[in-house]
This record gives sequence, structure tokens and C-alpha cells, in this order.
Amino acid sequence: MRDRSALSLVVVQILVVSLMLALFGRLFYLQIADAPRYQQAALDIQSRDIVTPALRGLIVDNEGNLLATNKAGLMVTADRSVLDKLEDKGQSVLQRVSDVLKLNYQDVYVRTRLCPELPKDQRTGCWNGNRYQPIPVTKEASESQVLAILEQSDLFPGINAQPVSIRYYPALAGERATHVLGYVGPITEADLNNEKGIRYYRNEFKGKAGLESVYDRWLRGSAGVRTVIVDRKESVTQESRNTPSIAGNHLIVHINAKLQAAVEQELKSSVLRARGFGNRADAGAAIVMDAKTGGILAMASYPDYDLNIWENGITVKQAKELFSVQAGVPALSRAIQGGFAPASTFKVVSLAAAVDAGYSLKKKYDCPATVQIGTRTFKNFESKAAGMIDMTKAMAISCDSIWYQIAYDEWVRDGGLKPKANPNDYFFKAAAGFGVGKRTGIDLPSEIAGRLPNRDWKRSWYDQNQDFYCNYEKRAKKSQRTPYLIEIARENCLDGDKVRAGDMVNFSIGQGDTLMTPLQMAVMYGALATDGKMVVPQVAKAIVQPNGKVIKSFKTKYSGELPVKKSTLKFLQNSLRAVVTSGTATGAFAGLGVEVSGKTGTGQVFGRNLDGSAKDDTAWFASYAPSKAPQYVVVMMVSQGGFGGSTSGVGVRRIYEHIFGTNGKKAIFPNGVPTRLPFIDSSKGSIS
Repeated sequence: MRDRSALSLVVVQILVVSLMLALFGRLFYLQIADAPRYQQAALDIQSRDIVTPALRGLIVDNEGNLLATNKAGLMVTADRSVLDKLEDKGQSVLQRVSDVLKLNYQDVYVRTRLCPELPKDQRTGCWNGNRYQPIPVTKEASESQVLAILEQSDLFPGINAQPVSIRYYPALAGERATHVLGYVGPITEADLNNEKGIRYYRNEFKGKAGLESVYDRWLRGSAGVRTVIVDRKESVTQESRNTPSIAGNHLIVHINAKLQAAVEQELKSSVLRARGFGNRADAGAAIVMDAKTGGILAMASYPDYDLNIWENGITVKQAKELFSVQAGVPALSRAIQGGFAPASTFKVVSLAAAVDAGYSLKKKYDCPATVQIGTRTFKNFESKAAGMIDMTKAMAISCDSIWYQIAYDEWVRDGGLKPKANPNDYFFKAAAGFGVGKRTGIDLPSEIAGRLPNRDWKRSWYDQNQDFYCNYEKRAKKSQRTPYLIEIARENCLDGDKVRAGDMVNFSIGQGDTLMTPLQMAVMYGALATDGKMVVPQVAKAIVQPNGKVIKSFKTKYSGELPVKKSTLKFLQNSLRAVVTSGTATGAFAGLGVEVSGKTGTGQVFGRNLDGSAKDDTAWFASYAPSKAPQYVVVMMVSQGGFGGSTSGVGVRRIYEHIFGTNGKKAIFPNGVPTRLPFIDSSKGSIS
């Protein structure tokens, strides 16, 4: 019994000793081995970061003119953590702020709401940060307005003011470049928690669109951080670090401010001219590209808007207009985000396809007024017959019916509705080789790929829409249940997954389901103008440090080569010149003084506008000049603009007048496109 008690005592003693050793070991680890980590954690609780955002780098054109800079402003901010504790959640305070700043209360209210607090369709202009950050109400307050607020702080709890750097787009040459430059906005929670390892601070701003977004990491610079240690009363006891801010780098672009302004003006004039002809002309796009390098010298989309609204504080009215169909959706860049039927500009693809299929370019072909395909009659342009003509004239006068016949014959050879196991698909393959359905790779966000409606696309489209068309009379709106649309739905239900004769015929003249962006068109015609290589378009030219050191230059890149022989390429070049000298663009370019090669396009559009009117034709003109030694590619598209020659053709002609200085205009590039990088005066980095 005594032995058992002694054994129990030994076990207890061992247990106590073990516990003591474990306790002392843990104390040693916490107080000595891991002490630095806990000391740092304690400091973190007591530390406060005072962040000074870096001065954002400039964006300048190819001659050194400012496109985006910074200016000093006075920012009035609202602290939601204070306002939300007030009895009326700060509404009366915000009303007083609105009165002092002479702003609409609803605009101020939206600016101080967290985006998740508002319905999705009302979030433009809302705050993407959190309620503990100072939320900008305006960045352009006057000194008297700020004093009125600060001197009556009891009437404006949670409201403060401070000097701030404002991103500013000066438009010194009259240019806007809205969709190219983009804009900046506040850091969001997603930015703070990004998985890319990029360190952001809450009071910083970053690029949200355009070049500001793509080159944000270069332009933003590094914020200055002063870390101080505070006591429980939030009094500063010491400073642990003080890292100065580093200004962002400057971005030099291929864009030329004077040319950009001229292109924007000529695009707008073309839209208004089309309206004068009785067309709706609701939107458009125009591009000037360096034929040799792919540098984008100008890119315009109509309608556009003033980028400074984002920094000044966007109003509810402005936010609605940006995405309003009635206003033409100014937020949309038609140049890279608008897909349109390319119409007759696409016939360069069809000619290449015909050559691959064995059609001789030395023969003559019949251009009748109409072509019967099954039960449908396809009309030639203006329903006119031209008789037996060669392919050069066919391109020049834009004959459609030749392509109807060739496309239909090839469709039949490929098996029609019961295609062969490996159809030739000359037209589809040629289009893919010309870049249809592929993004160009431009250094701007949100570029779309357009649409190549080949066999794969048809099957995918059918899988997504079969149920709708097979139950059309139940699923469609009452206004859509017309006999014609019901018949179309029936056909799509039966064989919508197949390429039909009508699909192939429409495809050959750039109609039907084919969609291209104006930028894709520019790249295509740029390849035709030179040696067949398809350049990757580029807006940025170089990145330069504030001290002038070049840290990155952007070289010319290529995405592929046109699938044509040199003889075919030469034939296409001669044909495009004939369009201007003896074809559909003769009137538009008479007396220009510079040899231009190009192609008109007038795309028929199915559907109706919001007011019920039928949609007008899409007006295209794609070109390059000078014809014998191409330097520039110019493309213009006017949505619902009518005939390509008289609308876009005239607009392109006037752009060339600006470039070369003909017909009384001063040449923008008297010595060609500038190749040297411009000097950047860093003293212009901030405008006071």
C-alpha cells in the first residue's frame, strides 16, 4: 500500500515538473526567442501611417505636348464614420455642404455613398473605398468655401478640407482623346486585397480606364509613408520611419495632339453631315495609324465626353448620360469596343479567298443586277447591272453580285447543308488570316474580338439560342412576332447550327453576322498597304523617368501575315487605288493632291431604333496614303451614316488634308511622323 502511494507521488512529481518545464519553455519562447515579432505587433497597434500619394507621371504626345498632367486643388472630404453616428445619418450636414459648395445635394449624396449601398444602375460616381476613409466631395473648392466650412466646424462635423493634386486633362490643342487616355479613381477594397502583391494605400488613386489603367504601375509612382508611434491618447511619441514619395514616370505616346483634335472634329463633322443627308448618324469612330510601326497617331470615338468630370466629381446627370442610349453611350469606345458589319471594305478578304479557290484575276466575271439563291433574290449595289467586268473594276465600283455567285458556288462545293468532312471553307479561312474575329492586341483595355461567323461559331450560337427560336412565339415579345421574324425563327430552329447559302452569300460582302472593329479594319488595311505583315497597334511609345532617362521603349511587333501571295497583294493594292481614281470614292477624293488607296463600305443594318424607325446603313471608308509609299492608314466608320463614300469618305479625305497640308490647310506632319522622343519639361508636372 505504501509502495503504491510512493509511486503515485512520483508520478505527480514528474507531471508537475513537466508542466513547469513546459511553462518555462513557453515563457522563454515568448519573451526571448519570439520577442521581436511581438514587439513589432505591439508597435503596429500603436503605429499610424501618414501616406503622401506620389505625384503622378505625365502623359505627353509625340511632340511633348501635355495630354495628362496634375494641378493643385482644394479637396473637401466627408468622414462617414462620423456622419453615420449623427441622428439623421449626416443628411443635414451634407445639405449644408451642398449649399456652401453650390452643388446638387443628390450628387453629394451619391459621392459619399459606398457603392454596395446603392442599386447597381445608380453606382456611377459612388465611393469604392470604405466609410473610414476621407471621401472626396469635391476637389475644386475655393478658399472662401473651405474657410466657411472650417470656421464653423460645429455645423460641419465629419467634414474636412486639404490641398490635393488633381489629375487634369488640359486639351491644349482642343483634343479630348477620351477613350485613349482614360481616367483615375480611388483605391477599392479589391485593390487593397489584390493577389498580385501590389501595395496600395487607401488615400491613393489609380488608373481606371485607358492608358491611365494599362500603364498605372509606371505612372503612379511610390507613395511617401511616415510611420509614427502614438500613445493611448493618440499623441505622437516617436517616428519609426519616414519614406519620401517618388514621382511617377512619364508616358510618351504616338498620339499627336493636333492630329487628334483634327480627327475628332472631322469625325463629328461627318456625323453631322450624315444627319444633313437625312440619316440618323448616332455614333462613329476614326483612326489614324502609322502604316510602318503600328503607332496610333489619333483615335477618336463619337460621342465622347470631358474626362475632367471624374476628378471634379461626376454628377448623377452626367453618370446617366455616359451610358444612355439616347445620348449615344459616350462611355463606349467605338474604335475598339464597337462591332459593325464591315460591308464592302471586306471584299479584300473575299478576293483573296477567290484566288485560293482557283478563280483567275485575269478573267472577267458577270455583274448582274440580281442573283437568285434558292427562294431569295440578292440585289447588286443600287440594283444595277455592270455586265462582264474584270476584278479590278469589280472592286472599284463595288459589285456585290460577283461575290454572291462565287460564294454560293463554293458553298455548294463544300457540301451545302450537308458539308463534307473537311470543307475547303476558303472564305472563312481567308477571313481568319486577315484577323477577323481576333483582338489586335492594342495596349488599351476592353478591346473586343469582333465576330467571325464560321461553322464553329454557328454551332455555338445554336446551342445557346435553340430553345428561344424553337419556342419563339412563346418567348418573343409581342412586337417581335411578325410573320417575317416568325419564319426566321422557324428556320433557325430547324438548321440554325448550319452555314446556309444565305449566310455564305452575305459573308462574302461583309454582311450578315460578321462584325469588325474600326481598329481591326485599320490593321487589315495597314497590312495591305505594306508587305502583308499585320502589325500590333501601339499607343505607348516610351516610358521616361522624371530625370529624362528612358527606361522602356516600345518596339514594333507583328501578329501574323496576310495569307496571300505577293501577286495577289499587288493586285489588291492596284484595285484599292482604282476605287479612288475611277470607283465609288472618286468624288470624295477629287483634287486632294495626294494619292490615296482605299475602299468604301455601306453596311445594311437589320433592326430598329428606340423610336421604332428602321436603322440606317453603316458608312465605312478604309484607306492608306500615299499609295506608292504608304505612311498613314486612316479609317472612319459612322454608325447609321448612310453611304460610305459621301459620309466617311469625305471625312477621311479631310483628315488627309490636315496630315499633308493640302487645300489650304497647314500640314501637321510636314516632315513625316516624329521619330525622336520629345523633351519633357518636368516642371510642367503640376499646374498651380
